[in-house]
Amino acid sequence: MSRKLALAAALAALASPALAFEDGPGPNLVIEVDGTAKGEIVVDLLPDLAPKHVEQITALAREGAYDGVVFHRVIDGFMAQTGDVEFGKHGDDTSRAGMGGSSRPDLPAEFSQETFARGVVGMARSQNPNSANSQFFIMFAPGPFLDGQYTVVGHVIAGMDVVDAIKKGSQSQNGAVKDPDWMAKVTVAE
Repeated sequence: MSRKLALAAALAALASPALAFEDGPGPNLVIEVDGTAKGEIVVDLLPDLAPKHVEQITALAREGAYDGVVFHRVIDGFMAQTGDVEFGKHGDDTSRAGMGGSSRPDLPAEFSQETFARGVVGMARSQNPNSANSQFFIMFAPGPFLDGQYTVVGHVIAGMDVVDAIKKGSQSQNGAVKDPDWMAKVTVAE
């Protein structure tokens, strides 16, 4: 390898550190992303930490509810949020994306000692800690201020480069994304 290629590889590794997460017992959520970002994200779900949340996510994925749902709120250096199966379908009017959930009931918080590191997946909610439903977010960078405040449901074990490529939203609009990327297909692998 030439010095120029070696330097480029070293700089790329520094700019996008490898994830420390390995594939656990699962199940895994497999997300095919389309739009500006294209590729596959694999999330190792953590039923030992959040059994009710993992059950809800996997049930929605198996129903196809997440297929076509946009990444409606994406804040550079923080996180990418998706999962509004009610108001967040690609091709529809997504102006209310982030305000909805699913036909399933909201869930009681399942807070843990797990820290919000890069690649951690957490459940979005309102100010009520027991209001998580279908929306989730993936961390671009550590967010320890979220620890113990939001339910951790998984870790990205593959495709963090795809997460990093998701179209970012406007800083002045709290991350709202115009013409957002979306989850084309979401499946569960045991």
